[in-house]
Amino acid sequence: MDRADLRTRLEKALAGFLARQRTRLLAIEPALAPVADALADFVLQGGKRLRPAFAYWGYRGAGGTDSAQLVATLAALEFVQASALIHDDVMDDSDTRRGEPAIHRRFAATHTGHGWQGDPDAFGRAAAILLGDLALVWSDELLHSGGLDPATLARARPVFDEMRTEVTAGQYLDVLGQAVGDVSVGWAGTVARYKSAKYTVERPLLFGAALAGADADLMAAYSGYGLPLGEAFQLRDDLLGVYGDPARTGKPAGDDLREGKRTFLVATALAAADPAQRAALRTGLGDPDADVDALGGIIAATGALAATERRIEELAAQALAVLDKADLPAEPRTALTELAGAATRRSR
Repeated sequence: MDRADLRTRLEKALAGFLARQRTRLLAIEPALAPVADALADFVLQGGKRLRPAFAYWGYRGAGGTDSAQLVATLAALEFVQASALIHDDVMDDSDTRRGEPAIHRRFAATHTGHGWQGDPDAFGRAAAILLGDLALVWSDELLHSGGLDPATLARARPVFDEMRTEVTAGQYLDVLGQAVGDVSVGWAGTVARYKSAKYTVERPLLFGAALAGADADLMAAYSGYGLPLGEAFQLRDDLLGVYGDPARTGKPAGDDLREGKRTFLVATALAAADPAQRAALRTGLGDPDADVDALGGIIAATGALAATERRIEELAAQALAVLDKADLPAEPRTALTELAGAATRRSR
């Protein structure tokens, strides 16, 4: 089965679940229709479905057999992703996500359009926090209503719980790093590992493998493949945050610089910069009115852009070397090799 087929099946499962949840919300109060619509739009319109894809092939690589119940269960990972992104946009005060207004902006506009009382931006932030919470609740609900038997789910539940704890911890460390001004490469790596890398690749793989009852050797191989690949994924994300095409990424170029993100790219640039470059970067980082093209040029001039590209290649090669040695059937091996390319060579 190719990625397009799996994506179609995942989106069908997500659409069915969201339709049922919409009915539930409207039974509580018709005023909840915008909540149901916003979450359906956010989850269904865009997204690469990488996390359930890694989980699916982790499961198949461990000898698990395909089923509609499996796909529905793995779709729960998309609600973990939705929760993280909605909350991330609030914390970063982002305007857009996937080319559309961020959830907090969408609800602020609703407030303004209806002429309601109070501060539209405060209403938008409150709504987005609650929608992010609801997405996390629904991840748990879909996990348990997808149709897999309780004993199978019990094997994988610890991985699912650990993943959600790690991504929340990573989000806090990201906020903390900006607050205290830590610009070390080591700190940037820790944030990237827990905010994105582990829950993008390693934990979904281990989740799928645990569902299939994988042995310790395969679990170790999946971690050896998933951790470096997840870090490479995040480094590509960092580059796209500065140099990406907004028409493809769905976010303005340079937002990470305006927000003062302490990424591997920025930390590497600061470490390699001369005094004038370092002063310009420190002045511009976190400035909403910064000239992001100029900052991007300085970062490239320090060699950090090229160093980050090399690091992505090194991490991807490390992941594939582990995959080559793993005892996997041909189809999952091919799929995981292709997913490595999709995760590290993407343009959005």
